[in-house]
Amino acid sequence: MGRAFEYRRASKEKRWDKMSRIFPKLAKAIQMAAKEGTPEPETNAALRSAIQNAKAQNMPKANIDAAIQRAIGKDADVFLDMNYEGKGPHGVLIFCECATDNAARTVANVKSYFNKAGGALVPTGSLEFMFNRKAVFELLSTAVPNLEELELELIDAGLHEIDTHEENIFLYADYTDFGNMSTALEEKGLEVQKASLERIPTSPVDFDEDQLEEIEKLIDKLEEDDDVQAVFTNIS
Repeated sequence: MGRAFEYRRASKEKRWDKMSRIFPKLAKAIQMAAKEGTPEPETNAALRSAIQNAKAQNMPKANIDAAIQRAIGKDADVFLDMNYEGKGPHGVLIFCECATDNAARTVANVKSYFNKAGGALVPTGSLEFMFNRKAVFELLSTAVPNLEELELELIDAGLHEIDTHEENIFLYADYTDFGNMSTALEEKGLEVQKASLERIPTSPVDFDEDQLEEIEKLIDKLEEDDDVQAVFTNIS
């Protein structure tokens, strides 16, 4: 996956270690999953994954339960899914997924981050073809005794590709097979470290370290925003 991958992974882990920032985003993901489906993890694959991701970040059970209760309450917040696309420093392409209760506030903030970084938003849909939307599951390699056997067993659940990186295994499927893959992995008793819907660049681009540092400043600003749930780029 290369140096750029290591750079982004290390910097993201450093940022997400700040619990005051990540817990609200995790809680919002749980609320949205519970509201869109059912509040029962047993019958809601998206909710199970949101809870799983929260636990992976050491989010207390009380916080998780509170997020679910907020979703089913009479005064539950209504969040809108909003996507913003733009070009940042050195022509990097950025796809930003948001969940907001105030679209005007969110677009104003996102637009200002791009402008201050010397970039700009582009019309919605302009970058859709530059990314493939995938369901991605991350497992520890120690949890998988036979990778080839696992690959064969998961094909019917929608598995497209397996990638390994040091102690981690990444499973990729079409985003529409998120639930099928979640269920298949659970049935096999495999512990998933993280499950998410990601946008994988179709034509990744290499950037040098100086360029990455400048790009990272914009990504930092975006990910610091409470309304921003995920940021994807075409970095190789």
